[in-house]
Amino acid sequence: MSIPHLIMNASLVVQLVMLLLLAASVASWIVIFQRGFALRRAEKAYRDFEDRFWSGVDLNELYRELPAEQESLGAEHVFRSGFREFNRLMAKTQSTEAVLEGVQRGQRVALSREEDRLQLHLTFLATVASATPYIGLFGTVWGIMGSFQSLSMAQQATLSTVAPWIAEALVATAMGLFAAIPAVIFYNRLSAHATRLLGKYENFAEEFHAILHRNLQGRSERAAS
Repeated sequence: MSIPHLIMNASLVVQLVMLLLLAASVASWIVIFQRGFALRRAEKAYRDFEDRFWSGVDLNELYRELPAEQESLGAEHVFRSGFREFNRLMAKTQSTEAVLEGVQRGQRVALSREEDRLQLHLTFLATVASATPYIGLFGTVWGIMGSFQSLSMAQQATLSTVAPWIAEALVATAMGLFAAIPAVIFYNRLSAHATRLLGKYENFAEEFHAILHRNLQGRSERAAS
């Protein structure tokens, strides 16, 4: 008794459960590959930008070289948001604290948006990981119920009477696990990768803020002398 034969001859409810589990599994693998590629691209973009930033390039020149704000991602977005606020506030006030607070606000908004980008669709994987075993269990329970019903109507209780129902129930359980196990594994991996990358963005924001703070202090000391 092959698995395709069991699926084709299963009850309608169990077939719907299997179809739902199959769709969830396919969708989760699409998300896994898409987010994996996206996070690797983000990691590479961060390394390239960090090398450029610490190469000694003038910050105004670096700011002009970056793409528009709508196209900036990762550390580029954090830098662009902070430096834009820095230039805007420097033209309006001489207060160092006001300038630095504005830079921090701009960076916090950028970091929040980057966090949303990095964790995009990861909640779907968490949902698949937690829900599909229970959906498979529902199919299992339904199959067991069918086996008992067929057993009650049979004149002679034999294994061949209940075996198809139990087999399709077990297939539903297996499909639930097949969908859940990769989802939970890759959710943990991708979530950890996104968290590490966000931590790098936050460290860069702190370092960039410290650089601006030193520059402002130097200007204040030169102006005072």
